[in-house]
Amino acid sequence: MIDTLYEWIWWDRFWLPVNLTWADLEDRDGRVYAKASDLYVTLPCAIAFLLVRYLFERLIATPLAASVGIREKARLRVADNPILELYYLSHSRNPGQAGIDGLSKKSGWCVRQVERWFRKRRNQDRPGVLKKFREASWRFVFYLLALIGGVVSLYDKEWFYDTREVWNGFPKQNMLDSQYWYYILEMSFYGSLLFRVTFDVKRKDFKEQIIHHLATLTLLSFSWCVNYIRIGTLVMLIHDASDVLLESAKLFNYAKWETTCNSLFVVFAIVFMVTRLIIFPFWLIHCTWVYPTLQYPPFFGYYFFNVMLVVLLFLHIFWAYLILRMVNKFLFGKVSHLFGSGLFHSFFSILHPFPLSQPSFGHNLPLSLVNALLSPGTPMVEPASA
Repeated sequence: MIDTLYEWIWWDRFWLPVNLTWADLEDRDGRVYAKASDLYVTLPCAIAFLLVRYLFERLIATPLAASVGIREKARLRVADNPILELYYLSHSRNPGQAGIDGLSKKSGWCVRQVERWFRKRRNQDRPGVLKKFREASWRFVFYLLALIGGVVSLYDKEWFYDTREVWNGFPKQNMLDSQYWYYILEMSFYGSLLFRVTFDVKRKDFKEQIIHHLATLTLLSFSWCVNYIRIGTLVMLIHDASDVLLESAKLFNYAKWETTCNSLFVVFAIVFMVTRLIIFPFWLIHCTWVYPTLQYPPFFGYYFFNVMLVVLLFLHIFWAYLILRMVNKFLFGKVSHLFGSGLFHSFFSILHPFPLSQPSFGHNLPLSLVNALLSPGTPMVEPASA
């Protein structure tokens, strides 16, 4: 049963052009091809990334944060209350009025005390600026090195300048060492993010982050197994280009370098529009949609990969709208600066190489910014009482 299912999933007709089989992609005559078994190495590499990240955050990011005045602040812990703590951990961090009333009766506290306890408990779990700074530092360093490595590995390749060359000889294309390590390191990095997702800064898009990391790994794994490696490296490169600017702007935002942060955001917005709304659809999707059919009839793998890229394009358009909306608010004076406390973290935390999550407003933002970002006619947010 399992063998039959395995053979059906990996049926040649699904993933390869007509008249080609997996046997054609076996190493021979000095040619080396990508194999699904190669991906096993990403697991120990992901664990290695976790170790390197731990050392980086302690030995480099923390002293760097201290040098710009970012330090961990001591927080007062809430009073011990097993009933409220159990509800907080197992049911809801922000119970409704009915839940508050029920907990008030069970705990013997008045409603006001229960509300205050939950508010302080949420504040106790809220990540500090130091933790955000360390996370952004780690991602910035990786995206920067990945971008440099991608450019170095691709600048002398024909398909970097002429996308027709992406499909020249497909799928019998020899895998290069630079392509191997580019893929393995990117996939290992996203695997490490998936392992750390419950320990990193927990945002309101927590579930979407998990979907995002899984989708990223799925898309990269698929392109690896069917030898779509040339186009895969190009897609990774254009995504890393804007992510470097995003993470660097986060760093300056946490350090309260407002002018530098705003300037980097403008550059980020331009690079994002150019790479993800121009180069991505008009070069890369055009390359995967048109050129393969000049050599082979369309097959399932062809449709699957292109549908995934088109979905990604629609997500790019959605995030571009959010970016332009934010810039519009800034230019017309509705907010005094682009990024208030936590705005990068709340609003743009979802912009990673293959994002599949949505932003959330109101978490750890100044009240004036929350009101400014609400649609016209939306009631103003009233501050919560202390």
